[in-house]
Amino acid sequence: MEDQESISFLTQQQAAEIDDLLIGHLGFSIDQLMELAGLSVASAITEVYRPSKYNSVLVVCGPGNNGGDGLVAARHLHHFGYKPCICYPKRTPKPLYAGLVTQLESLSVPFLPIESLPHELVNFNIVVDAIFGFSFQGNPRPPFDDLINSMASLREHNHERQKSPAIVSVDIPSGWHVQDGDISGQGIKPDMLVSLMAPKLCAKTFRGPYHFLGGRFVPPSIIHKYKLQLPPYPGTSMCVQIGKLPQVNLKAPIPPKLLEKNVEANPFVQFQIWFDDAVAAGTNEPNSMALSTASKDGKPSSRMVSLKKVDQGGFVWCSNYGSRKGREISENPHASLLFYWNILNRQANVRIEGFVEKVSDEESEQYFCSRPREIQIAPAVSKQSTEIPGREFLQQQCKELEEKYLRGRSMIPRPQHWGGYRLLPERFEFWEGDESSVHMRLRYFAQDVDGKKEWRIVQ
Repeated sequence: MEDQESISFLTQQQAAEIDDLLIGHLGFSIDQLMELAGLSVASAITEVYRPSKYNSVLVVCGPGNNGGDGLVAARHLHHFGYKPCICYPKRTPKPLYAGLVTQLESLSVPFLPIESLPHELVNFNIVVDAIFGFSFQGNPRPPFDDLINSMASLREHNHERQKSPAIVSVDIPSGWHVQDGDISGQGIKPDMLVSLMAPKLCAKTFRGPYHFLGGRFVPPSIIHKYKLQLPPYPGTSMCVQIGKLPQVNLKAPIPPKLLEKNVEANPFVQFQIWFDDAVAAGTNEPNSMALSTASKDGKPSSRMVSLKKVDQGGFVWCSNYGSRKGREISENPHASLLFYWNILNRQANVRIEGFVEKVSDEESEQYFCSRPREIQIAPAVSKQSTEIPGREFLQQQCKELEEKYLRGRSMIPRPQHWGGYRLLPERFEFWEGDESSVHMRLRYFAQDVDGKKEWRIVQ
């Protein structure tokens, strides 16, 4: 595995220039580059996700070259023993792409209609994000905006299903800025990133467990011209793994001022770093958090909920408005969240305190529609914190709702008693320690400066 720190990263302009040089002066054709890129992606997947365990693969293809890379990767995955399916909602009519589709159809690789997504996503072992590459600019438009949202929300359902598919992004995780990364916080967060030719600048912020470099075709003239530092490819391999997983030694004492050396000025950025480390380390349900509320007379209660989204606006989860937590929030909007990630071989937790508000109806609709169809049924029939005649009563209600909204014929409407909440933080606490019980604490306090919220850091 090569150290990522010693590898060159490309700007969007540099990547475009190199692409033009390869196709122009250096005699490569687009289909050659696409073939090499797709083979690299398929090879990287086989390095980590063996077909004996991760057999079913969905490849989601965009309308450009990145989508073509995905089509080629799907063909190779078929020959490597996987069972790929394709979602290709806006097919490019050019002969090159039409030929790739014909090749897959000749192998009986199924093409799924976009209408079957997103609830089909959770039925796959691997989902390949081949939607947008380094040349894409602007905001995704339909239908790709909903596709990206559905893929980004896959981890939200880890608590609702035993398995969630591994996500593999081709070159650029869709929804990311090519150079600045996931600045919106709503992009796809892949488990594997397969950079092509050379990593793009956004890859510096990738914190998933597997980063591969593919595309073993960059000639010495380009390496010299752009002063590229690229790792050697082992043997006849078309890919090489770069970067490394975060390693924490439980027995080694934590160095003094550990946090001071790695403190981010923005607590949301600090949280995302720790959250990504928890995901990369294989934490079970890293988005699970303890939500504590209190009634109007100050009696507290706590329960586990699932983080749906975090951005600069706050932390979002969904619930029944009529539940105990919903009633307490309506009486007393003060609440706190607690994350605990024990698998990191350290005590690492984050405490967040602030005010709670409901998200908009539009945002609640978006969350509800992103859930698998079978999971949409539960909130529609559930009346949390109320007595029911028995489990059979709920099962019968679920059956009646399924019959009322037959699959594929009509959408299950969001129940009006179900929706999202957002906690707007006023205080963060990050705790880190080891078996010696000597813990480091990092606190952020919100303060108003000239009408703007700023964060004060206290060690």
